[in-house]
Amino acid sequence: MFASLLTNIASWNFLLTSPFWLVVTIFQIWMLIDAIRQREWIWALFIVLGWGLSSVLYYFFVYRAAPSATRGFELPGAHSRRRIKELQAQIYHLDKAHHHSQLGDIYFQQGKLEKAEASYRAAMERDPKDLDTRAHLGQCLLRRKRAAEARPLLEGVIKENPKHEYGYTLMALAETLTALGETDSALKIWQQVTAEHSYARAKVQLAELCLAQNQPELARTELKDVVSDDLHAPAFQRKRDRVWVWRAKSLMRKLK
Repeated sequence: MFASLLTNIASWNFLLTSPFWLVVTIFQIWMLIDAIRQREWIWALFIVLGWGLSSVLYYFFVYRAAPSATRGFELPGAHSRRRIKELQAQIYHLDKAHHHSQLGDIYFQQGKLEKAEASYRAAMERDPKDLDTRAHLGQCLLRRKRAAEARPLLEGVIKENPKHEYGYTLMALAETLTALGETDSALKIWQQVTAEHSYARAKVQLAELCLAQNQPELARTELKDVVSDDLHAPAFQRKRDRVWVWRAKSLMRKLK
């Protein structure tokens, strides 16, 4: 009976007349293509050898590792904070600002921006001078399409510490200025970031602004760097930057 089922599954006629197996096959092919694009070779092998289950596991553990709302906009260290219950207990008993802020970071990473904002504001009520909380609240507001509210928070942090969080806050300010239509100011900040760091997030958005200002050669240089760096990057970095690498490749195709 099992052998007969496998024979039927291998038959295109069976797939076309069985909606369930057709959906499973399409989903498996989708995950396999993504695994190959991300050079997740072990996962690709499991997806080929397994039927359905491997692709489901890949979807949750790799493809959906970061929610769409914040994919590509990670906060430094936030990915390792998986202790919501512990923080909630500490807040209940101690009510410290940094506990609220750390909880906000977890919610931000999960894409739960409304909860993240509430946690950051609770932290600021208890410690309004903390740079990390102010910067992260600014980034949260930016992702919630409230760039005008994010700007004074991010500018204030940068004024006190121009290199805050290794340029992440500066990148958020550049994105804020872009959202507000101040592209010339944003361009200068992106150039400042890329002069000190090799973040794909910065290079791709700098390239996009260069294209908008009809500077295709400058854009092409930045995009080539992103694709080239990705070839030699460790797995964790490829996973973090995959959104930007996709955007870089897409822009390069348009430049040809």
